[in-house]
Amino acid sequence: MLSGLVALECKAQYFIHGRFCMYQIHVNYYIFNHATSGSSKGFTEKHMVFWVCVYIYGLHSGFSNVPDNKDSLFSASSLSLRLSLHFVTITLPPKMPTLVSEAFQANGAEPLSLKPVFSASGVKGKRVTALSPKENALTDFIQTVIAEKPDIDSPFSVLDLGVVLGLMDKWTSKLPTVQPFYAVKCNPNLSLVGTLAALGANFDCASKAEIEAVLSLGVSPDRIIYANPCKSASHIRYAASVGVNVTTYDSKDEVEKIRKYHPTCELLLRIKPPQDSGARSSLGLKYGALPEEVPELLSAAHAAGLKVTGVSFHIGSGGADAQAYQGAISAAKSIFDTASKLGMPRMRVLDIGGGFTSGAAFDAAAVKINAAIEGSFGNDEELVVIGEPGRYFAETAFTLATKVIGKRVRGELREYWIDDGIYGTLNNIVFDYATVTCMPLACTSKPEDPSCRDLKTFSSTVFGPTCDSLDTVLTDYQLPELHVNDWLVFPNMGAYTTSSGTNFNGFSSSVKSTFLAYSNPIITREQTMF
Repeated sequence: MLSGLVALECKAQYFIHGRFCMYQIHVNYYIFNHATSGSSKGFTEKHMVFWVCVYIYGLHSGFSNVPDNKDSLFSASSLSLRLSLHFVTITLPPKMPTLVSEAFQANGAEPLSLKPVFSASGVKGKRVTALSPKENALTDFIQTVIAEKPDIDSPFSVLDLGVVLGLMDKWTSKLPTVQPFYAVKCNPNLSLVGTLAALGANFDCASKAEIEAVLSLGVSPDRIIYANPCKSASHIRYAASVGVNVTTYDSKDEVEKIRKYHPTCELLLRIKPPQDSGARSSLGLKYGALPEEVPELLSAAHAAGLKVTGVSFHIGSGGADAQAYQGAISAAKSIFDTASKLGMPRMRVLDIGGGFTSGAAFDAAAVKINAAIEGSFGNDEELVVIGEPGRYFAETAFTLATKVIGKRVRGELREYWIDDGIYGTLNNIVFDYATVTCMPLACTSKPEDPSCRDLKTFSSTVFGPTCDSLDTVLTDYQLPELHVNDWLVFPNMGAYTTSSGTNFNGFSSSVKSTFLAYSNPIITREQTMF
């Protein structure tokens, strides 16, 4: 009698549907220690051969309509096997993907609360400061941090958990049928990721490192989609080893890699949206199948024994026209229909990608998305719709504080050097085409009025710390007279900032510390703080 957890490792030569093949495969067969109940009594190599048959048959049938006994299996598949078998100890792999977060479903029906956030991985054990309800509460908090830590290693940032809660509340109100998969690439800060996990979000990861970061917080791998259409083989193998079992593709070469290194992975076909959204960062130049390529890509995946469960697209990041969702969702529906005509299992996942920004733009996008889903898919209760918001959750939740480290006066022009720049956190000016603003905090030179209200302003240039003249943050920007060791505070600095910083010129110029706070969130329905 076998007990414990084992797997079959075998070399199989088989003849199926008139075609001879040879596989070297690993088939997991779970035998739990039921010595007291005797439930594993009588387990033999014949049983293992039967389950290998099921496995190989499943590779060719998409694991649908697999016969439930060995006689009908051999009859149905015309399959014969010659096996070399031995058992190896394994770790029980995670369950297959569901793309459904129970936590998100619960939060959609119940008031949101910060209580689970405070005990979440990435937040628990850290100091979280309540902000007062007055207008300048965040600025006051930053002043307090500076006063308590005069030698603080700057720059530093503040993450407002109340903002994140308010954004999640708005998402669930405006897009109640769309499950958010936070795009970790936007800002991988573990306190932010842990907060979103506690609020029920899932995660869009594009690399091994991002998957590792999310899993390190105790997030289940079935809450991760590997949303990168082109992956290295080693990263695919890693995803398979940890149970991340849903990914995107848009080429036949990617199909072959996935078939070879992660044959149980479910696929979403990434398509190029038919309409240019005018986004600052257009992704269609790099990713997305063209309409004429779709049938061949679907057939290639099906022939490889891979299950294509849905369609993915991305209209672009930053300033995208929400009207583009309508055409992209309609195109996705046509691909659902094409797959059915090709005899493939019915698709059920629609991934509408990212490109969301908070505020009025999100409200307008939500209206168009809901209408487009209804128009193309009706009330399909089996449809699972997911989105990949990044900047929506990250951008407005973070505020950056930088110290003035140098000054030069040229007539009426004021020039300042700060300890962060375009090679650090403020790289979003170059790579994300961001327009940044800042406010003075003259803690050193004007402690009686650090905000410098009603003081004369000067045309000012703000440089970063490196020796590159390109490292210029602001030009012709109105600022009051400041001095070395005063501060500049930049709001809305959470999206594509710290995640893209460098150590150019020997300056580790990205944020050194992130302080946690929470304001009273702006919410659209009943909520509780605790």
